[in-house]
Amino acid sequence: MMNSVERIQAIFTKDYKEFSRNYPLSIMMLFPIIFAFFYRDMPMDIVLKAMFPLAFTFGMFTAFVQACLIAEEKERNTLRSLLLSPASLTDILIGKSLLVTVASAISVVVSFYLVGYMPTAMMMVGILISLLFYAALGTICGLFAKSSMEASFTVLPVMILFPFGPYVLLVADKYAFLKVAKWLPSSQLELVAIGEKVGSALLIICLWTVVAWVCAIILCKKRMVD
Repeated sequence: MMNSVERIQAIFTKDYKEFSRNYPLSIMMLFPIIFAFFYRDMPMDIVLKAMFPLAFTFGMFTAFVQACLIAEEKERNTLRSLLLSPASLTDILIGKSLLVTVASAISVVVSFYLVGYMPTAMMMVGILISLLFYAALGTICGLFAKSSMEASFTVLPVMILFPFGPYVLLVADKYAFLKVAKWLPSSQLELVAIGEKVGSALLIICLWTVVAWVCAIILCKKRMVD
């Protein structure tokens, strides 16, 4: 009998093989790094310069790839078998999220190196929690989609709305309704980066993450009894 760690490792290995064979998905990991390379010499505040490739990592890679991997499982009818296997729902969700989380972390490290940004310990904690949040959003989008092609459209609002809160706030003075973006996880992460209201900002990011994963778990359980 496989234990929990072995089940998670098996799911991770399976996803890694599929990810490495899927070149359109694999190359998405390079986009944030390419943006960081081109933005590294721009006369911008170092925090905003770092947040830009970070936003692309969260949206274009973490959420997008996670949604496509989940949707691909649904499309091939292997997700139902996985949910009904001896593996617990926790094992499945950890295993299915581990690949994008690790790959996203690597992309973030390389991007930060290119722009010359050294994150604080609290910032690293915030990034880790944010990665879990976007993995949850990707899972939700993937569960709603019927195919990997449909997932690329389902996840589009997430890619546009959630990661770019700090940049939306730059024009919030002209459009008052955009001030709501200050509550987005990305805007709260910027507060952590500049060292303002770090405790409350991390708490808000945690709340977003918990709510997202609760929704993902509910959808997974619904999928099990469909």
